[in-house]
Amino acid sequence: MNPAFMIFSAFLVWFLNYETCIAGEGKAKNQSILSLSQGRSHGGSHRKGGRVWRLMKESDTAQAEPTTMEQQNGGKSATFNVLDHGARGDGKTDDSKAFEAAWADACKVVASTVVVPSGHVFLLNPISFSGTNCEPNIVFQLDGKIIAPTSSAAWGSGLLQWLEFTKLNGITIRGSGTIDGQGSVWWNESPVDNPTNDLESSASSAKESNYSSSQEVSIEAAGKMPSTRPTALRFYGSSHVTVTGITIQSSPKTHLKFDACTAVQVFDVRVSSPGDSSNTDGIHLQNSKDVVIYSTTIACGDDCVSIQTGCSGVYIHNVNCGPGHGISIGGLGRDNTKACVSNITVRDTAIHDTLTGVRIKTWQGGSGSVQGIMFSNIQVSEVKIPIMIDQFYCEGSKCQNKTSAVAVSGISYQNIKGTYTVKPVHFACSDNLPCTGVTLNTIELKALQSESNKLSGPFCWQTYGELKTVTTPPIDCLKMGKPKSNQIQSNVDSC
Repeated sequence: MNPAFMIFSAFLVWFLNYETCIAGEGKAKNQSILSLSQGRSHGGSHRKGGRVWRLMKESDTAQAEPTTMEQQNGGKSATFNVLDHGARGDGKTDDSKAFEAAWADACKVVASTVVVPSGHVFLLNPISFSGTNCEPNIVFQLDGKIIAPTSSAAWGSGLLQWLEFTKLNGITIRGSGTIDGQGSVWWNESPVDNPTNDLESSASSAKESNYSSSQEVSIEAAGKMPSTRPTALRFYGSSHVTVTGITIQSSPKTHLKFDACTAVQVFDVRVSSPGDSSNTDGIHLQNSKDVVIYSTTIACGDDCVSIQTGCSGVYIHNVNCGPGHGISIGGLGRDNTKACVSNITVRDTAIHDTLTGVRIKTWQGGSGSVQGIMFSNIQVSEVKIPIMIDQFYCEGSKCQNKTSAVAVSGISYQNIKGTYTVKPVHFACSDNLPCTGVTLNTIELKALQSESNKLSGPFCWQTYGELKTVTTPPIDCLKMGKPKSNQIQSNVDSC
């Protein structure tokens, strides 16, 4: 046999075997990638939030998903631009339908991205982005500007929120864009609002808001804005929620709200409204757990951060607050309700030009408990009352004296320094349920005297705890040890 022919035959056999091998490896690799992607999306619905490192890790995972999904979808893009769905972005045309269409398409794809591009202003009527049947890990990339309508016709008889994301597992709003509630039309026309921002009834968390007639309130006069003001951006019943990079400004009421959410991250966010815009909380937490808020600047007309009943595992750090009312837990226990708040940490934060610094406020007649609270490394500047516990909180002057109260225990104040303009410390605790376990360590507060303010010294009533160090000014009114009452523990146990 010809030697050249034998060599050629051997080479042909080797080449065919090599091609088969490579094809098999490619198929196995693709199956491996698909299996990994499916494993991520399946596992995402079962992961639970908790510690800061876990939230950070899951955020990175969520942002890495789209590349894998493009492979899983045969190379198709998982990006849905609102302009491609009919949005005009001229600031005058109602673009709500286009946003709904983009969301509907994105909802069908794991780790998809809805794009709101820069260079455009999008007018949106009240809208709800529901996640009941959505795939997990959706990104809402906001680089443009979204504005709220300023005509009363757009709001009907009144709604509780403007932009809402509900029942999602893995939702990220990120970008360099702005959400503008154009709230000045509400602040000017509706100075007297239904005062529920301190504690909206816990019953409101029991069901999803859907802009039905049950949410509506009567309008005072034709052409005027409704008396109930909407929250600008609300998340309800969602897990693994991230908000980063964006600006939320001029909300009619609360700027950013999390209701019945778990594993929440808020960072590098800017909230901005004038100090005299009433009831405009910066960030409002209710019935939410495992929340991290950091590297965020908040200026508003009410609490920079408001922590309500049902919250635990909240970690706030490196926040710049002011103007506003400071960082508050409560008001809790309104209308004789039970309230439970635990494991809250606020640290490494600057608070300036505010009504209070760090505050706990409860209504008389409530039940439940606030426990395990730490305020640490807080710098205050020109704050009226930097440290406050008020178990006699009341809006108006018609609150009746009641014996029951939300128990307040295990409250630690560490390294709180700066200036005040009215009073350094105000502890007003219940006669029947005193505050216990209140510890003060390295408190240095100096008065700023002016002709317009009248200064007072520290005030304590039925407050028990310990002075770890000498304080400035001296806080001699704090009672050492524990009270005789056993009711405190029963309230704690009820939570």
